[in-house]
Amino acid sequence: MFGATLLLSLREIRRHLMRSFLTTLGIIIGVAAVITMVTLGNGVTASVKEDISSLGANVYIIFPVRTERGSPRPFDEADVNAVANQIAGVEAAAGSASAAATAFHNGQNWSTSVNGVNNEFLRAQSIDLAEGRSFTAAEETAGQNVCILGPKVREAIFVPDVSPLGEEMRLDSVSCTVIGVLEERGQGGGGRDEDNVVMMPLKTVQRRFTGDDTIQFFVVKYDAAYSSASIQTGLIDLLRERRLLQEGQENDFNIIDTAQVNQALGTAIGALTGMVAAIAAISLLVGGIGIMNIMLVSVTERTREIGIRLAIGALAKEVQLQFLTEAVVLCCLGGLVGIVLAFGLSFGLAAAVGVPFVFDPMINILSFIFSAAMGIIFGYYPARRASKLDPIDALRHE
Repeated sequence: MFGATLLLSLREIRRHLMRSFLTTLGIIIGVAAVITMVTLGNGVTASVKEDISSLGANVYIIFPVRTERGSPRPFDEADVNAVANQIAGVEAAAGSASAAATAFHNGQNWSTSVNGVNNEFLRAQSIDLAEGRSFTAAEETAGQNVCILGPKVREAIFVPDVSPLGEEMRLDSVSCTVIGVLEERGQGGGGRDEDNVVMMPLKTVQRRFTGDDTIQFFVVKYDAAYSSASIQTGLIDLLRERRLLQEGQENDFNIIDTAQVNQALGTAIGALTGMVAAIAAISLLVGGIGIMNIMLVSVTERTREIGIRLAIGALAKEVQLQFLTEAVVLCCLGGLVGIVLAFGLSFGLAAAVGVPFVFDPMINILSFIFSAAMGIIFGYYPARRASKLDPIDALRHE
């Protein structure tokens, strides 16, 4: 019986194709909007997490800040060593110094930044090499003129498809030998392009570019088994002591915990996505009201048909099932069209915004189930009304 009822429903929908389409338009728009918003939210979340992960997992980034007492005071190597040796749970601590520079090679030039780092820094921030090697201990200690290129620097001044390893290049007036090429990393904190960089040993950059032994910021990688809060408290106490800050004086440094930033941003984006999706879901309710309205019109138009069916022996529950099935089929068709539309919209908007397309099958399934439920909820009253018609009065209906 259900199969026959379904065929009758499809036939009735096909008889009024334009009206059926306009009726389901609210469902289509609602489903497409909800899925698109959630998909884009997932893409933004994934993009943010990727940017944060470029800073390293379980990593603190510590940098000096301006206070009422004056300009930011930089750190030095002794501060970094004290953190590495005196705080339990710290796996590694490494400083960095950087300067703007112009890279020259083969008659080409490119504006970039030169970053002084060591291998501990590369490991702490999970920086991988696409080819070549990292610095040796001798190169770090002596501050030799060797460098590791970011992908954009390689692309800008080196011959494509030819390895730059072993080539000589110049950063301002400093010559260096290329020993490696970094993997692509994209945008980093503060909008920095992490691919447009040249890395050299820290001592080299301090001696040849910045002209002093200060450290502009340093990273601290910690063991996830330890309490993040206790490590952070230890960092603050140690640095305040080393920087001779008296009780009541504000910190002249800031500590960023990448794990906390990742969690906070994920929560905020998730809440925003949920709110926008909830607003978009209102159109589903509007679509459901449209379904109820058109089904009531259909009951009125087919009153004589209902009377004939009841007069020749059809049960009231069969008439009710007929109209309820039509409402559910209309909503399901609208849900399917909405899912297809959402897929195209999500893919296009993700590409336009520059975030990854993250397909979530669960939200698609839930949207389809919800659209079917709308058909049951808003189709029940018209179907019930049709089943309650008196056969004699229905047959007299013109």
